[in-house]
Amino acid sequence: MRRVVFNQKGGVGKSTITVNLAAAAAAAGRRVLVVDLDPQGNSSHYLSGSTTPPPVSVAGLFHQMLNISMFEKPVTDFVTATAHPNLSLLASHPELAELMVKLEARYKMFKLRDALEQLDDHFDEIWIDTPPALNFYTRSALIAANRCLIPFDCDSFSRHALLGLIDSVGEIRADHNSGLSVEGIVVNQFQPRASLPQRLVQELRDAGLPVLDPPLSASVKIRESHERSLPMVYLDARHKLSQEFAALYQTLRQS
Repeated sequence: MRRVVFNQKGGVGKSTITVNLAAAAAAAGRRVLVVDLDPQGNSSHYLSGSTTPPPVSVAGLFHQMLNISMFEKPVTDFVTATAHPNLSLLASHPELAELMVKLEARYKMFKLRDALEQLDDHFDEIWIDTPPALNFYTRSALIAANRCLIPFDCDSFSRHALLGLIDSVGEIRADHNSGLSVEGIVVNQFQPRASLPQRLVQELRDAGLPVLDPPLSASVKIRESHERSLPMVYLDARHKLSQEFAALYQTLRQS
């Protein structure tokens, strides 16, 4: 199973959702890989605790795609273990930003799918974090994935953009990846006592959109999780938000 977390809007929690659902899967005994395609590298920092560009990264894999050789490294050579059992990382690198022009010019959009298919025997689940844009890396991820999760941060601007996002996924499905589906909308930073988030989420449900349960609560604990580079399940497994991530992962696994 390969999932991509996608939203063109920044600040909606893509990296937080990707890493914490991947960590929930790993804690449940699944062999999990996180692929970080965002040059900002938030997921990579979250899992490694380092802001230094890693010596082994997805940028090296893309370099290899641009320079065909008889002596190509296996894709596993670009994967690194994390400090957490069952959880591995294909890390981001700042060089991704300048590599994108070359990759687009050489039409390498299907190469990520080919690479991740080589990892299917090594991992039960692959989670892909994407940049806040519909660019080469995001399209590559949508082509490589089976399912797409769309974060929603209970904001009226996000609501208006949702149908456009779903249309973008549908276009990729029609043109390049017939096996891709929108698995659901992940409600993030939810405040159950505030009227606006409740109304916005209900409007999504009334429109027939696939809103997933449970919503993820707003919590200052997630800031500590980021600062300490510890996904919630490892920081405090009993915390309400940790339990919500675990419950959401079980919802996805049963779908």
